[in-house]
Amino acid sequence: MEAGLEATHKDRAEARRKTLKKALNQRYLYFMILPAIAIVITFNYVPLFGWVIAFVNYRPGFSLWQAEWTGLEQFRSFFMQSDDYIHVLRNTLAMNIGSLFFNLVSAFFFTILLNEIRIKLFGKIIQTATFFPFFVSWVIIYTLVNALFAPSSGAINETLVSWGVLEEGLNILGDKKYSWPLMILLGNWKYLGYNTVIFLAAIAAISNEEYEAADIEGANRFQKARYITIPNLMPTAIVLLILNSGWVLNSSLESFFLFTNTANWETMEVFDMYIYKFGLQLLNYPYATAVGIMKTFASILLLLTVNTIAKKSTGKSIL
Repeated sequence: MEAGLEATHKDRAEARRKTLKKALNQRYLYFMILPAIAIVITFNYVPLFGWVIAFVNYRPGFSLWQAEWTGLEQFRSFFMQSDDYIHVLRNTLAMNIGSLFFNLVSAFFFTILLNEIRIKLFGKIIQTATFFPFFVSWVIIYTLVNALFAPSSGAINETLVSWGVLEEGLNILGDKKYSWPLMILLGNWKYLGYNTVIFLAAIAAISNEEYEAADIEGANRFQKARYITIPNLMPTAIVLLILNSGWVLNSSLESFFLFTNTANWETMEVFDMYIYKFGLQLLNYPYATAVGIMKTFASILLLLTVNTIAKKSTGKSIL
């Protein structure tokens, strides 16, 4: 038994020695990532100290340490003293889950179709055209949408009215029944090219031997896409689904800030807009911080849940 313990200690010592040697050999790589680590710690972890604001009666201009301790009062207020959480949670989940699945599914099949284009120049032009909106700011997107769909002066509305298709222009930016489809479609238009690049990278990693073997067996293009391309893309799709699930409760504040108005706020107010309203407009920092904390923990729980489900059902996970 003593001999076995001694051998175990030797194995552990040897493993530590190899690890240290590997770290020493790669020291320059570690030095290169130090700035990135410092940025993440500074801007992502140090601000977590501000969560204490949610538990005290903090007011701007007064010391945080002299603020009265209120405990979980702000958290109870969110759930018990108002029904805001109902429409905020509904709007956030409806638009973000819809965007998540619509973006992944559309990018998945668009990548397959793009990969089947035999004229490479034409394929590159299409890929560039779809990737370009990713670099367009939401301010420009709002300006374009307003120019096209304004009820009385929008180009598309004016055209449809002049052709007799509509009696009056559709108020897409103001009518709340259009809010969810509008944001989902705009998000898909903006991020389709970006997601397509990720799937194209996965296709590039597929061995040519699989396609050559399929050619020998007499498989056509549809069969090769079905039995080779799609199965090889599924792991990437699952990983993207897991990673993006952690952002389901997060929204692009810039986009919702621009597209929200007094007529559609009921279907456009998401968590980020709600936190912005109470934190920066109403200056209720404790309440806004409490809502932000709950959103963060809910996002982590959702990420772990989706990861667990994916691992049990497909064997693919990130943790």
